[in-house]
Amino acid sequence: MNSLSLLFWIVSGILLQLTIYLSIVYWRHWMDYHVLPNREDLNLTVGGCKSRDVEDISISARLDFRKFRVDRKVMEDACSSICSFFLVPVDGKPLPPFLPGQFLTFRLDLPAAMGGTEQIIRCYSLSDAPRPNYYRVSIKRAQPPLGIHVPPGRSSHYFHDYVTIGSILRVRAPSGHFHIDRSDDSLVLIGGGIGITPMLSMLNWCLANQPGREVWLFYGVRNGREVVMKSHLEALAFSHTNFHLRICFSAPQPDDVAELDYHHQGRIDIKLLRTQLPTNLYHFYICGPTPMLESLVPALEDWGVPDTHIHFEAFGPASIKRRNAKDSLNQAVVNDIFVIFAQSGKQLQWSPLFGSLLELAEAQGISVNSGCRAGGCGSCQTKILSGEVAYHQPPDYDPEPGTCLLCVSSPKTSLTLEA
Repeated sequence: MNSLSLLFWIVSGILLQLTIYLSIVYWRHWMDYHVLPNREDLNLTVGGCKSRDVEDISISARLDFRKFRVDRKVMEDACSSICSFFLVPVDGKPLPPFLPGQFLTFRLDLPAAMGGTEQIIRCYSLSDAPRPNYYRVSIKRAQPPLGIHVPPGRSSHYFHDYVTIGSILRVRAPSGHFHIDRSDDSLVLIGGGIGITPMLSMLNWCLANQPGREVWLFYGVRNGREVVMKSHLEALAFSHTNFHLRICFSAPQPDDVAELDYHHQGRIDIKLLRTQLPTNLYHFYICGPTPMLESLVPALEDWGVPDTHIHFEAFGPASIKRRNAKDSLNQAVVNDIFVIFAQSGKQLQWSPLFGSLLELAEAQGISVNSGCRAGGCGSCQTKILSGEVAYHQPPDYDPEPGTCLLCVSSPKTSLTLEA
């Protein structure tokens, strides 16, 4: 074998080895590429975070309406004004988890005045800790204010009068920014009227999962006929020394016995809190009618409670202004910002005092659909014809491009809306 032949065989060997090496690299790359979808299907994480496809699927599931069957219906108070509905998924699949304090969004087909049905969106707080096989909401039959001739709450009457065991409801997965934190910090839960529902969710979860955490519950109603789940609350207080229950009646009836049926006569106010609580070093969670929050929130701030320790949800949350909050939107110069409602033919000058675009519209008698008033249900989604908006908080509902949610937004520039 001459030198030329030897060189040929050496080069051939090197090329063969290189070809084998490249083939192995390519094969591994090809296998990784095709195995990756299986990881996503199993909801595994790569590098500590979910894939984009899995994230998109979870978002889609959160925004879709799913069929639930009413498994139980339980009246919770003596005057039969508050009813709990236990909901199980029709498809039998696992329930999306939720954070105690969040709500469910319902798409209801209500009987219309002119016949047929009318679709509306409404939100109701979950009233129990997360359970593996059901959700629970507790709904009060809303009545018109005394002396004011307006229709009663349509959705609450529909639940009480038309929704029965076996009824099928369309429900969106739990959402909402108002929920308990998972720290060990001491808690004060304050529920006024039907505002007790998210407090029950927080309380039940906390005592089951954080048995050493100090919890106070101040529950305010008019009298004993309006108290819900009293035996349950008293049983929790008896079995958990870290749980302190204070039931407050603003207008007790003659047969309501002090220290037996209630602990305090009067409304929940800052004087009561300062008398009962040893310090102000708590996280305060408050849910109730707007007047209660308009009184308590600034009073807690005056007491020295940090803004980050005051959490609330009102029946119309945008109307509650934090005195100490540094809201850049409210500090902006707005003299030249105008909002035009195209269909209504109204042009209005914006002021931060309105709080949100929804409140601006309502103050001018402009009819806008609304449900949760917290950016969760999408009922107030409105098309933007021109201009920009800024959100007070990231909405749970993802508005369509070119639209905004009026309940949690303010104009960033002069604005024209389709409403």
